[in-house]
Amino acid sequence: MTSPIQKVPQPFRSLAPAVMRASTVVFDSLADFTRRKERQPDGYSYGITGTPTARQLEHRIAELEGGAHCVVTPSGQSALMTTVMGFVRGGDHLLVSAACYGALKTFADKWLAHFNVEVELYPPAIGAEISEYIKPNTRMICMESPGTVTMEMSDVPAIVEVAKRHGVLTMMDNTWASPLAFKPLEHGVDFSIEAATKFFGGHSDLLAGCISMNDAGYYATVRETQSILGQQTSPDDCFLVMRGLQTLKVRFAAQSASTLQIARELERHPEVNKVLFPALQSDPGHAIWKRDFASSGCLFSLILQPAPEDAFNAFFDTLQHFPIGASWGGVHSLAAYYPASLQAERAFPLTDQPVVRLSIGLEDPAMLLEDLCAGLDAFKRTRVAST
Repeated sequence: MTSPIQKVPQPFRSLAPAVMRASTVVFDSLADFTRRKERQPDGYSYGITGTPTARQLEHRIAELEGGAHCVVTPSGQSALMTTVMGFVRGGDHLLVSAACYGALKTFADKWLAHFNVEVELYPPAIGAEISEYIKPNTRMICMESPGTVTMEMSDVPAIVEVAKRHGVLTMMDNTWASPLAFKPLEHGVDFSIEAATKFFGGHSDLLAGCISMNDAGYYATVRETQSILGQQTSPDDCFLVMRGLQTLKVRFAAQSASTLQIARELERHPEVNKVLFPALQSDPGHAIWKRDFASSGCLFSLILQPAPEDAFNAFFDTLQHFPIGASWGGVHSLAAYYPASLQAERAFPLTDQPVVRLSIGLEDPAMLLEDLCAGLDAFKRTRVAST
């Protein structure tokens, strides 16, 4: 029987990255095998630490983020959890924005708190006032700006300045802006987290996340944590993310322009009480967004006029070009709904009303706006009929 180890004839080059599928990594000699740990965190020891396909994606993302290192994970949620697990231990104090991704808050509250981690939520629209929440045992501050669903803006540079003064780590979920609009590492954030599921992949057909950083020691810790927790990313998904990155700039620019156009029009609609979108001058976080961000992405939220649940059902049932879904960032528009009861459960709630969140894709913005207006007309009819 011939050896299963095949060598590809050289030379060979391709514009498309190779997809290296492997669980087992083989070595040329026993000496190489015994020294495999010395080659970490960039080297290879077992498929769970990644293959050249993952490394190629990591290098591309690090370059995009303006960082020295990157670790890819199976999802954005995984990237958040892996970062926290790498550095937070029992007895530590963890600060989490009340507007952070829900799964991160749940993980902190229902898991880490039971491991003797002191978890505390802080107001999302905060800056240097974060100093009031810092304790001697504060280990990390978790940020997301703008916040998930309600779009509150944090003053990230001000938070970072306070954190560095107290020796506290910072991480930021930057998925809304992507590195095209905001680079957390350039503002001093220790870890920039992206749900590559969203803008990077761009086509709603994969799950992936990434953690970018500059510090080599932090990188070694994150890589070890990724390996120990088994957070390996499929090479096929890595390939799809790399393919998506090739069109990221053009997609992001087109979606951002359409989103701003639609948000401005909806701001004038009588059935819309408030548009939550930092790129609008009316938004409370606009000054921070204008100072720090280069663009505005594709995601924003609406607070409609007070109405019964039936009116919201009528709105969503009327929409023809907005499938209902919780994700976003792909080429197809999406709509999601967050009821009033969910807002009431939040710490530091922005509103006591339901929130409609919209992700704008690459469809014709005039068509999308017409669809939304039809939905709002149905919303109004049901609202008025109920009074």
